[in-house]
Amino acid sequence: MNSANTIRSSYSSPATDDRVAANTADEVNLRIRRKMEDRLTQLAAGDKDAITQRLLVLEQEWDIERVLEANASTIVLASATLAIVEDRRWGWLTLAVGAFLLQHAVQGWCPPLPVLRRLGVRTAREINEERLALRILRGDFAVAVSTPAEALVLAHED
Repeated sequence: MNSANTIRSSYSSPATDDRVAANTADEVNLRIRRKMEDRLTQLAAGDKDAITQRLLVLEQEWDIERVLEANASTIVLASATLAIVEDRRWGWLTLAVGAFLLQHAVQGWCPPLPVLRRLGVRTAREINEERLALRILRGDFAVAVSTPAEALVLAHED
């Protein structure tokens, strides 16, 4: 076990990169992983231009943190406005969303997380793994792989 793992294991919560996956149902993590593997297999059978196009799409994909932040801020702005304009009881929604966002920052879980993950919203790490695996398949590195699965294993190790 390296020193980073030793330090990490002394804390009760998972590392920042692993928090969302650790708080996601196994079958959802597996479904997200299989979709990525299927895309890699399909793209590996095609030409390098298809891989380049997919890499451009990945540059635009929002990760789970960005989606949660955008949704939370939208709800906070709307509920705060409603609290000022309509009825101050809307302020409770603002407080609840703030509490959920804090809970996510501390634990890596909040009530919208399971829904968003079931919808296929991925972590930055998952997106980056696909990006790196595609670049390996495209031949961007001096690494020889014979299958998309090998490229994904290498990408996961990085």
